[in-house]
Amino acid sequence: MIPYVREIDIEYGRCDQVSPLIRRVTADNPGPFTFKGTGTYIVGRGEVAVIDPGPDDPAHLEAILAATAGERITHIVITHHHSDHSPLAGPLKARTGAVIYGCAVAAHADDDDEGVKMEAGHDLSFQPDISLCGGGSVSGPGWTLEAIPTPGHTSNHLCFAFPEESACFSGDHIMGWSTTVITPPDGDLSDYLESLEAIRARNFDVLWPTHGPPIRDVDAFIRAYAAHRQERLDQILTALAAGPARIRELVPRLYADVDSRLHPAAARSMLAGILHLVRQGRLAADSAPGPDSTYRLAG
Repeated sequence: MIPYVREIDIEYGRCDQVSPLIRRVTADNPGPFTFKGTGTYIVGRGEVAVIDPGPDDPAHLEAILAATAGERITHIVITHHHSDHSPLAGPLKARTGAVIYGCAVAAHADDDDEGVKMEAGHDLSFQPDISLCGGGSVSGPGWTLEAIPTPGHTSNHLCFAFPEESACFSGDHIMGWSTTVITPPDGDLSDYLESLEAIRARNFDVLWPTHGPPIRDVDAFIRAYAAHRQERLDQILTALAAGPARIRELVPRLYADVDSRLHPAAARSMLAGILHLVRQGRLAADSAPGPDSTYRLAG
């Protein structure tokens, strides 16, 4: 069982001091993929970094600027290119002159080609001023952010270590309120599992996801997160032991406990799991692996 943490006290537009060096302003964009909304983090004092400014929402832009009145925003830091994380970076830069840091997304086929629409969507125009795809650090007075490449949820996802508080801003890589959606072709479960272990090995005291409250029992939470993924893989293998099937036939059975609004995303996540198992040689397909293929146990 994943020890979810879902209790959070927010008021849209309000700036909350959540740790000695971290403030959070939450955008008014709640939904099945964003929980209560995008939590934009402000790190430091005086000269500050803004992490995941969020959707292109003028009210949220003004809330961030109000929260940093009398200060200078020098860095805009993006975990990944989804439209609930990065679009406000451009307008915030225009108002402050801050530099945008992140990792540009490589070209991928549209994830919506099977009628699946991720509620958050993609910000395919996102381009950082300075690339951190291979890692690297940015800093200001009293704070440092180290980019940790964590592909999986997206190919360009970055987490950011914050050593001053033994913390990590985990974006959508690890969230306390829900599991992370992985949608091929940009999302990749094999990459995700490797990235998950990379974060666990850092022994952070706290994770600050972009959506929802912090995760403080970090090691146990990540272990449970990984165990849940393995359980889903085992369920696929067990289901296909009864005979070949397509993803659309498996989702209602294996995700019966999940909100039906999330079943299209679950189908994409299942595809990610199946592609992982095909790479491992444990499953085979009747054609090139894809959403409409019929899958069976290999061998």
